[in-house]
Amino acid sequence: MKSTVQTDSLLDGSAVESATQRAYHELRSRIIRCDIVPGERLKVESLKTLLNTGASPIREALSLLTSDQLVERIDQRGFRAASANQANFREILMLRCQLDDIALRSSISLGDVRWEENAVLAHHRLTVASRDNMEQWESLHRQFHQSLLLACDSPILLRFCDQLYDLNIRYRFLAGKSAHYSSRDVADEHAEILSATLNRDADVASSKLIEHYRLTGEFLEGQIH
Repeated sequence: MKSTVQTDSLLDGSAVESATQRAYHELRSRIIRCDIVPGERLKVESLKTLLNTGASPIREALSLLTSDQLVERIDQRGFRAASANQANFREILMLRCQLDDIALRSSISLGDVRWEENAVLAHHRLTVASRDNMEQWESLHRQFHQSLLLACDSPILLRFCDQLYDLNIRYRFLAGKSAHYSSRDVADEHAEILSATLNRDADVASSKLIEHYRLTGEFLEGQIH
């Protein structure tokens, strides 16, 4: 039987890249959904069995996730899922409000008809989705918020916005089934954000977007122990 090291060394570059990407996406999804809980040690040997892949792709994936702030390196002794606490959540929320504000204002200034149509379609898909399938709803929710920012013509800014979304959404999964906003009409908030955006009213759109984030943030912060 060939050792794992030997098997890894036989993979060509494209195969290693593909295995790394698979490991990256699977671990990223598990961490965001909190299937891997904050602070949990990420041992390569255990992950090899879990993901049915070699050690090299897993190490590469963990390094990528470290750059994404979803994994922490433990003094050269290994990795763990990023911790979760109120200070971290507040920083994520603060940065998200600031950067999404910039991206939304830029999109409103630069966006064309196709951008508007994509935003309307993303909103419609979210509106008809059921929260009973939370994972699907969260995917459509992400697509809606991304659609508002996509015309900003700043790939670096969009990358930061996407990263902050992932860091933020992990806290919603951490809150679990308690994350129901009985006193809010979230669908109406989304509709108001979209309407102001399509009307090219950057001040109103930004104000409603940030209020939407802060209301969610206040609720989620109360779930963090």
